[in-house]
Amino acid sequence: MKDSLNRVLGMHVKVIIDRPLGSYHPEHKDLYYPINYGYIEGILAADQEEQDVYFMGIHEPVECAEGVIIAVIHRKNDVEDKWVAAPENMKFSIDEIEKAVHFQEQYFDHEILMQDTHE
Repeated sequence: MKDSLNRVLGMHVKVIIDRPLGSYHPEHKDLYYPINYGYIEGILAADQEEQDVYFMGIHEPVECAEGVIIAVIHRKNDVEDKWVAAPENMKFSIDEIEKAVHFQEQYFDHEILMQDTHE
């Protein structure tokens, strides 16, 4: 886990936002997205779908965003992990990330892994 985490953290990515801030989940109509959420084309996650990413630091709905992976949300009771990205040089604490993703991650046993938490 540590080696794969080191490869991911700090990675520059372009995220296609398919669930922009202010939208609702296409199947779970009561799940509101208070943060931009999307995926990275060409990187497959453990569920064999493109890697999902929460994008922090942009406070308006967007179609795509470029930034850096700042954290990995490791779901202990699910097959896939979620990545967290932000614009370059923008930092967030574990608590800030937890609050931003709680709307969806509250349903999973998870931990947020960052550079300082996996040494």
